[in-house]
Amino acid sequence: MTFKDFNFSEELLQGLDAMRFEEPTPVQEKAIPVIQTGKDIIAVAQTGTGKTAAFLLPILDKIQKQGGGKLNTLIIAPTRELAMQIDQQMEGFSYFTGASSIAIYGGGSGSSFDAEKTALIEGADVIVATPGRLLSHLNLNYVKIDQLEHFILDEADRMLDMGFADDLKKIAEYLPKKRQNIMFSATMPPKIRKLARDVMNNPEEISIAISQTAEGIMQAAYMTHENQKNELVKSLLKGKEELNSIIIFTSRKTTVKDLVRDLKKMDMDADGISSDLNQEEREEVLRRFKNKRLRILVATDIISRGIDIDSIDLVINYDVPNDPEDYVHRVGRTARAKSTGVALTLIDSKGIRDFQKIEQLIKKTVPKLPNPPDIGDGPEYKSGNSQHRSGGNKKRNFNKKRNFKKKD
Repeated sequence: MTFKDFNFSEELLQGLDAMRFEEPTPVQEKAIPVIQTGKDIIAVAQTGTGKTAAFLLPILDKIQKQGGGKLNTLIIAPTRELAMQIDQQMEGFSYFTGASSIAIYGGGSGSSFDAEKTALIEGADVIVATPGRLLSHLNLNYVKIDQLEHFILDEADRMLDMGFADDLKKIAEYLPKKRQNIMFSATMPPKIRKLARDVMNNPEEISIAISQTAEGIMQAAYMTHENQKNELVKSLLKGKEELNSIIIFTSRKTTVKDLVRDLKKMDMDADGISSDLNQEEREEVLRRFKNKRLRILVATDIISRGIDIDSIDLVINYDVPNDPEDYVHRVGRTARAKSTGVALTLIDSKGIRDFQKIEQLIKKTVPKLPNPPDIGDGPEYKSGNSQHRSGGNKKRNFNKKRNFKKKD
């Protein structure tokens, strides 16, 4: 199947060709025809499956064919990073169509708020917004939203986890009753079904590989005490110049500073993102990383679902995610779009139980590899009848260069 089979406009197909989109992914094959019918839809799909294009392409095609010039589509995303990523993809797809868009999120200057206000009054075709920022505009009663046709919720489960349920319902109250509702979520817990009942009309459901990691990801873990982690990361990265794009996720912003400092002392090209940076600084770090001018990005969980970058060679979970679904999303930063990649997790004694839940969710046992000899033993990992201790005296060591490459 090709994108021509969806009967997209020639202008949209030109944009797809320029972005080197050749054939639709499974979620695109299933979701696009449903969206084209105008039905409400709930799509369950994890990060890296092509879900953004699944909802953007049919919407852009419709705008191109019927003409723009009014607020046609409202897309809500949980974080400013994800809103920016969606808007950037929108710009690429719509390059030959002339459709307009703007990302609306907090943390900017007064001038950015004014630009958002202008777009909402004059009618950008597509608005991508975070819930709180959009409500700030809606409450001021100048948003021209009466001709809105599409209401899209991306990462719906994450928005509910972040406490946006009431905000989403308030936003829905401002919208025209007659509209198409589109919801994308990585999981389908009861709270998502409740939200769907509140804002959607008899939605059709599709599901793609729920809570499974991509086949191209080589996954492994190390048992390590907290005070060994920085040294282990340094050891794993030393001499691995062939890895051009690396993300390290941590749950604490203090770790970001400490690890970046240690990596820079080794003359490694590293920088970090945490809530300590303002929005402009965070955008600049992300831009450098995306443009391959920064090799190692150390980040708190704030961007685990909000970054859309291909060809990431290695993801390291410095801390085991508390939510098993977050593991799927973190390691989903690599092996995107049928590529391959490596995902490593550092498990301390506090993370063992959470990692066992991860293995239950993804339905596979992740290999526990021995620490390099100079790091020393870590805690024991007990799973069922098996028991692992990461000693430094075993022959099998993932740190050896011949074992530390992406699959062919």
